[in-house]
Amino acid sequence: MKRIGVTGHRAIPPEAYAHVLAGMRAALCGCHGVSMEALSSLATGADQLFADIALACGAELTAVIPSGDYEDGFATPGELARYQELKGRATREIQLSFPYSTDEAYYAAGAYIADNCDRLLAVWDGRPARGLGGTGDIVRYARDLGRPVTIIWREGVQRS
Repeated sequence: MKRIGVTGHRAIPPEAYAHVLAGMRAALCGCHGVSMEALSSLATGADQLFADIALACGAELTAVIPSGDYEDGFATPGELARYQELKGRATREIQLSFPYSTDEAYYAAGAYIADNCDRLLAVWDGRPARGLGGTGDIVRYARDLGRPVTIIWREGVQRS
């Protein structure tokens, strides 16, 4: 089974969205005849987009939940409902032992994904992480492991 993980920004600028969508589809749906496991923390943005595409391509979804209060971090009822729907479709759930959503919990979830995938997809603008556990930190961690990392981002687009 091929295991693909994701790390990425919660906010994908509209001018990058179609490029990110196409890049993820190419990476996830081009594996015909190969069973696949997709690892995601199901955060708003890149994680949920990845989970949607992976499920549509026939992958099994593994939800990596950083903390006991993770659901409290979703900004709107719609974001929470979308998270819960994807989590309900997951084949497997990994609950990390952090009671609260902290930068350390987010880093641990990203590290778990990097440790347990064959390749990491990173929806990343190439800039440093804005806090411990951000996309830049997880890309660096995965590269230090020698894990293949595929960057998906539209050149010239910056996050606000």
